Amino acid sequence: MKIVVLVKHVPDAQGERTFNASDNTTDRTAVDGLLSELDEYAVEEALKLKESAEAEVVVLTMGPADAADAVRKSLQMGADSGVHVLDDALHGSDAPATSLVLAQAVRKIGESGPVDLVLTGMASTDGTMGVVPAMLAERLGLPQVTYASELTVGDGTVTIRRDGDASTQVVEASLPAVVSVTDQINEPRYPSFKGIMAAKKKPVETWSLADLGLDPSQVGLAAAWTKVESFTARPPRTQGEVVTDEGDGGVKLAEFLVSRKFV
Repeated sequence: MKIVVLVKHVPDAQGERTFNASDNTTDRTAVDGLLSELDEYAVEEALKLKESAEAEVVVLTMGPADAADAVRKSLQMGADSGVHVLDDALHGSDAPATSLVLAQAVRKIGESGPVDLVLTGMASTDGTMGVVPAMLAERLGLPQVTYASELTVGDGTVTIRRDGDASTQVVEASLPAVVSVTDQINEPRYPSFKGIMAAKKKPVETWSLADLGLDPSQVGLAAAWTKVESFTARPPRTQGEVVTDEGDGGVKLAEFLVSRKFV
C-alpha cells in the first residue's frame, strides 16, 4: 500500500500573525512556522497503518523554502520519503490552485506505483477552510470520506467513523480514496532521537510547476478566485474598568452590560 499524506507549513499560532502589506497575503516570514498541528494527526494515522500492514508513507507539501520543515518533521515521525513542490509562482495561491497542484503531484507520485490512500488533516490552522480535500478528490476522480475520527482499511476499502453533534456515521469507500481526519483520531507521536537521525537519510524530492506540467498562469495571486482587499491590525487590549461596589454594584454591572448590548 502506498499512502500520501498532505502536510502544510503554517505560521505559529502563538506568534503575532499578520499579512504582507505589499499584496495582502499571509506573512510567512515575520513569524516562526511549523507543521500544521491538524496535519500531525494525518501523519500519525498513516504511520499506524504502516505499522499494522506493509505500507509506504510519502509526505507531500507545497510552499516556500521553509515548507521543507513540515516534510522534515513528518520524516522524523517515521514517514519514508517526502516531496516538496517549490516554485515562486505559487505565492498567493488559493484553495482551487492548491488542489490543482497537489492533484498533479499525487499523480506524479503514483508513477512509481499506484497511490492507494491520500490522507489529510481536516483543515489547515492558518486558512482553516477545510475545502482542499474535497477539491483534491474531485480533481483525482476519487471518493472522499471526510472528518474521520476512526479509520480502518480493509480489502480494497476504507471505512471511517464520523462523529457529529447529534449522530455518528460510519462511511465506507473503495480504494483509492481521499480521507481527511480530525484531531480525535489519535495522539501524534513525538520524533525520537533515532527518528531524527534517520530522517536525515530519507529521500526528499523538490518539484517545480514545470515538473508537474502546470503553467504559472494557473496558480498564484493573479489566478486566485478570492483576495484580501484590506486588513487592519487588532487594537491593543485596554485596561478594564474597575467598579467599586458601594451598594449599587449590581446596578452598575447591569448598566455596563446594557451599554455593550449584552442584555
